[in-house]
Amino acid sequence: MTFLVRTKKKISGFLKALFKKRTCRIGIYGPPNAGKTTLANRIVRDWVGDAVGPVSEVPHETRRVRRKEDITITGQNGNTITIDIVDTPGVTTKIDYNEFVEYGLEKEEAVKRAREATEGVAEAMHWLREDIDGVIYMLDSTLDPFQQVNIMLVGIIESRKLPVLIVANKNDLPDASAARIKSAFPQHPVISISGLEGTNVDELYENMTSYFG
Repeated sequence: MTFLVRTKKKISGFLKALFKKRTCRIGIYGPPNAGKTTLANRIVRDWVGDAVGPVSEVPHETRRVRRKEDITITGQNGNTITIDIVDTPGVTTKIDYNEFVEYGLEKEEAVKRAREATEGVAEAMHWLREDIDGVIYMLDSTLDPFQQVNIMLVGIIESRKLPVLIVANKNDLPDASAARIKSAFPQHPVISISGLEGTNVDELYENMTSYFG
């Protein structure tokens, strides 16, 4: 192969890589214990057969951003999207180590967890400012939606004009009310699911392929 041919092939490969569309990065955001990691695990298991991380009733079990790459989702409408799922720590304005003490952790371990959770929130915000292309905003549908929303988080989403799907999770519980969340956020699509039981996740996938594609 001549030098000229090799050079042309290298340039062609470089241009293809340069103009290749980057995989869409979808961040799962929301308050602690809304079910973010449960949903992330379900998405990854359904389409890749793997998992993102452990879940726990203890708040802030996820204390670092976790990413699973190259997940291809196909909706019933035939649309397909390839995404990186980014599972984030629960975003809250204050993390008190006493939260962990109440769950039986020793003070030293509780303080360590609180520090790690605080650092994780900062990391999640950095990702949102720089590297996220769309947001799944997880809310617990058994609780008041306005008490779960973080103003700083919403401000970053709006300033970057990111597409948002709101997921009203835990619809398997008796106190769940997706209607309450829909009325609070009429400007965004709201999908009611149970991430734990898998109820309505097909509708979520359908919306993800059309909304984030």
